[in-house]
Amino acid sequence: MEKRWRRLPGSRTEPAGLERKVLARLPMVALVGTAACMAVSLLARLHWWSDDSIEAVRALQMIDIRVLAAVILHWTVVFTVAIGAFIVFVMKGPAYIADHYELPDEDAPR
Repeated sequence: MEKRWRRLPGSRTEPAGLERKVLARLPMVALVGTAACMAVSLLARLHWWSDDSIEAVRALQMIDIRVLAAVILHWTVVFTVAIGAFIVFVMKGPAYIADHYELPDEDAPR
């Protein structure tokens, strides 16, 4: 049986670069960024700890909404950077031969 993945003759693999460092650090960046966003909400709750007024409750709700938006934005940015680093990682690998497609024997297109 023929090998499923065949390398293209003469293809080379490039050495690893910044993309591996980025991929290795992204989980910690995601965790620290999420914690930093959540800390804003916790600090606001500590600031208005004993205040039960309507204004304080509204302010806390607005802060929570903005913190949630910031967390979602942060995760989106981290995911986008991860996709970019993974693409660079894959592109630095060796080239492979794709399945060939037999063209019909015609001189002119239809």
